[in-house]
Parts: sequence; structure tokens; C-alpha cells
Amino acid sequence: MRTSSVWIRWSISIVWRRPASGPNRRGHFVRVVLPCLLLTALWLTAATGRADAQTVTPDLFSPNRQSQIVTQDSPLRRTTADAMDPLNGLKLPDADPSRRATSSASTPERVGQVPTYGLPAANGAATSGYDSLNRKRLKPKYYPGQAKPKPPPGPGSPVPTPPPLTAAGQLRLSIPPSETASKPPLPPAMAGTIVGQPPRRRLKLDDDPFGAVGDYAGSFMVKTAVEVMAGYDTNPGRLNSPQGKAFYMVAPEFVAISDWERHAVVADLRGSFTGYGSQLTPVDGTPLSAPLDIDRPSFTGHIDGRLDVSRDTHLTGQARLLVSTDNPGSPNVQAGLAKYPIYTTVGGTFGIDQNFNRMQVSLGGTVDRTDYQWSKLTDGTSSSNDDRNFTQYGGVGRVSYELNPAVKPFVEVEGDSRFHDLYLDRNGYARNSSGGYAKVGTSFEFTRILFGEISIGYARRDYIDPRLSPLEGLLTTASLTWNATPLTTAKFYSDTQLGETTLPGTSGVLSRTYTVEVDHDFRRWLTAIGKFTYGTLDYQGDNRNDTVYSVSADLIYKMTRSLWIKGTLRRDWLDSNQPGQSSASTVVMLGVRVQN
Repeated sequence: MRTSSVWIRWSISIVWRRPASGPNRRGHFVRVVLPCLLLTALWLTAATGRADAQTVTPDLFSPNRQSQIVTQDSPLRRTTADAMDPLNGLKLPDADPSRRATSSASTPERVGQVPTYGLPAANGAATSGYDSLNRKRLKPKYYPGQAKPKPPPGPGSPVPTPPPLTAAGQLRLSIPPSETASKPPLPPAMAGTIVGQPPRRRLKLDDDPFGAVGDYAGSFMVKTAVEVMAGYDTNPGRLNSPQGKAFYMVAPEFVAISDWERHAVVADLRGSFTGYGSQLTPVDGTPLSAPLDIDRPSFTGHIDGRLDVSRDTHLTGQARLLVSTDNPGSPNVQAGLAKYPIYTTVGGTFGIDQNFNRMQVSLGGTVDRTDYQWSKLTDGTSSSNDDRNFTQYGGVGRVSYELNPAVKPFVEVEGDSRFHDLYLDRNGYARNSSGGYAKVGTSFEFTRILFGEISIGYARRDYIDPRLSPLEGLLTTASLTWNATPLTTAKFYSDTQLGETTLPGTSGVLSRTYTVEVDHDFRRWLTAIGKFTYGTLDYQGDNRNDTVYSVSADLIYKMTRSLWIKGTLRRDWLDSNQPGQSSASTVVMLGVRVQN
């Protein structure tokens, strides 16, 4: 097409060329036109094949270069490359209007010309944008000290923090010092800032942030603690005429819990020793109702085990040890003692637990042995306590049914027999006896706000000696916990015991205790504990009734998980219907607790 157009223009230029002036002007025109027409006819004859293949279309004589598929009048949007092609008469925008290029239609010749405006040919990877060949981009170079721009936000970038607002929704201009204070950095894995890491679930708050952490010894979690206290007791012997003494107390603790998938072992050992710097002084040479040396040891420990035979069958066992003395002010304390006689009770329980769907049946056998030391008197002699030594054999059964996960009522029955080493005691009474109790109750748990166990029943003990009346009474036991608020917890304890005594004509002592305790956390590291205890001691056969009151307040300052400072103020009363047996005392203690 380009060759034909050039040929036609060349022919026309020859035809319209003006000849030289002369008379043969017409003949010159004929001589020139005839060869041109002849040459044109020959060229058309030679190009017949190509001319037949061409079709006359609207864009045939268009000066713009188009694609073979997309035509000029196509409704499709033109690409950026076509819009910026300088051969189509367009170019990149220029801010200077005077430099705007003219249309390609005004350009007389474009063959072999290099475009003045437009994008250069691709050479290397660009510093920004998309590269279809996936070549490495060139990083910009910065001179030393130059501020580098921040990367644009993309996947994995943290969400920008909005400016702080006040309660009224206004912009807060100042930031509290607690928010800008120096805080220990968190690892990226805990902070959740690792790119591609799933969101980390928030950890549960520690219910006891100042509690003992413990150490693992094999598969056992072991926690130990020791309390060292010092203080003053206005009446340590619980005498009718008080004598105050300073004292110290050391109380170690040991707890070990197994960490097994099956079976379980728990050891809980707690002890204390209370020592006084001096002895009590007799008044007018009259023997005191308390020993001269009032130092007292105490230990309570048990080891519980469970063997999982199957999912519904478990073998249980418990070994226990109790080391103590008679309570100060008790009528069982002999007159003229040099020190308290120590007694020990060692025993065990072995049983089986069987589950029948929601019903649980527990059976166990018990055996306990109680031994008393000989009493040391102030005159240097000793007195035997073998008549107080006895062995107890018994059994206990319990049936419970789970109404729902929160309520589980039960029925418990226990029976035992006691055999003393001496058939007759120091006063000539046969103390061998048999007895037991029966009680009904329930354990419950309501959304962890109120949970525990409460029961009521009846206990009775019959003695071989007909002169001793049966020891019997109402049995009440309870252990309740009420989480009133996240900072305040109330607890209630109740217990009933049938104890032995050496008083002549007295069957035994029926003791009941009721305790209310309230714990309040002013801060996580500052706790106050208030406790009130009420108890009754009924010596059946002697018509003696004692009432015990106790009010105490503890303040605990938790410096760290391992070190606490503890202060205690307690007031005790013993009110008896027997003359000269009532007493009162005030105890003040201050010490530390070290735990792990």
C-alpha cells in the first residue's frame, strides 16, 4: 500500500510538471501522459494478486497503528502502552503546553525515525512496580545518616493504635506515667508479633499470684514452707490466775502431689513447735493445773493413695499420723506435771470405690493406735498413762448419687470398737467401748461461688462398764466456701468428735466446733483474715460443760512468692460451769513465712 501511494504521487507530479515554454506544449503533454498511463496499467496488472487480497475497511487509510485484533472503533478500553505510543500521535503528559507534540498526521515522514517522546525499552528491573520476569528489584541507596522512609503497610503489619481518648470521648493530651513506665519486654512469640503466627490465646489469670510455685521431684510436685513466729501470750497455761510468757513458734509444711495420668498419691505433712523461754511459777507452793514446762509439739500428716484398677473401680488407702498433747485448760491434764505428756495416733484406712453409672459406693476398713508417754511430775517421779492407750478397729461405708454435676447427696455409716491396754483405768472403770455414727448430707457446687459439703447425723458410744452412761449426741459436719466477691471469700467449718477422758464417772467428751472465716484482699499482696470460733465441750456423766470462744485477726503482707510477713492478734476465752476453771488469754504474734 505504501509503494502504490508513492507511485501515484510520483506520476501525478510528473503530469502536473509545467514544461518549458514553446509551441509544442500540447505535444509534450501527450508524450508525457501516455507513458505514465502505460506504466500504471503494467503495474496494476502485476499487482492484481495482492490487490485482490485487500479489503476496503474504515481503518484502511487511518494514520494510527492498531492491533490486528482490536480495531480503532472497538468498545474495549485501550491499554496504557497503546495510549502512550508516540507513533500513534500520543505521548506522556507534559507540564509545559509549549512542548506538546503535534499529531502524527502532520508528520510528513516517520520511516526510520526514533520516537522523541515515550518510554524507553525495558533494560533491567525497576525499583518499584510490577516486573513480569520476577527479576530482583534494585534497592535504593542512601547516604550515611539519611532518614530512610518507612515501608508501606502490608500483610503482617500491626494495626495502628488509635489516639487515647477520655471517658467523654475527647482526645487525651496527657498519658499517665504508668503507661509509659519501663516494663520488661515480652518475647515476640508471647506478644504475637511474629508474621504468620496465629493469634495467641490469652492466658488465664493466676488465681494466686503470690502462691508457692513448687519444684518437681521426678513426677511429684513438691511444695515446702516454714513459718517462724515470735510473740507474747498473756496466759499460755490457761490458768485462772494468768501468767504471761513470751514464746516462739516454728511450723514447717510439706506437700507432694503426683502428676500421673493414672493413679494418684498425695502427701500433706504439717507440724509446729511452740517454745517458751521460761517455766511457770507455782503460787504459794500449790500445784498448778498446768505443767511448769508448757512447751508443746504438734504434727498432723497423712498420705493418700489411689490405684485405678479400671475406669469405675479404684483402690484407696490412707496412712496418717497425729502427734500432740492435751489442750491447755483440759481437765485431763494432771496436777503437778513437769511437762505435757506427748501422745501419738498412727493409723490407716484401706478401701475400694466402685462407680455404677451415677452411683458411687465406697467401703473401707480402719485401724488406729494411740499411745501416751509417761507423765513426769514436779517431784521427779513418773506416772504411767498405759490405761489411756487403746487400739481402734472399724469400718466405714458411703453411698452417693450424682443428681447433676453440682449436687451429689450421700449417706455415710461408720462403726468401731476400742480396746484399751488395761482393762481398768486408774479410777477402776472399764473403758472398752463400741460405737459409731450415721449421717446424711450432700456435696454441691454452684458456679464456683458457693461449694462444699454439709451433713447431719447422730453418734453414739456404749461402754462395757455399766456405770458409764452412753456417750451420744447430734453430729454436725460442714465445710462451705462462699466467694462473695473476687476479693472476699467466706468459709464455714463445723465438726463433731467423741473423745476419751480420765475423769471418774465420766463416759467421755462430746465436742462441737463452729468456725467462720472471712478473707479479704485489699491488694493482691495484702490480705486480711478474720476468724471467729465457737465450741462446746460436754463431759457426759460429770455435768461439766465448757464453752470456748476465739476471735483472731491476721494481716499478711506478701512481698514475693517466697517471702511473706504475717501478723496475728487473737483473743481466747474458756467459760466453764465448774468454779475456778474459766480462763482468758491474748496472743500477739509476728513472723515470716518462707515457701517454695
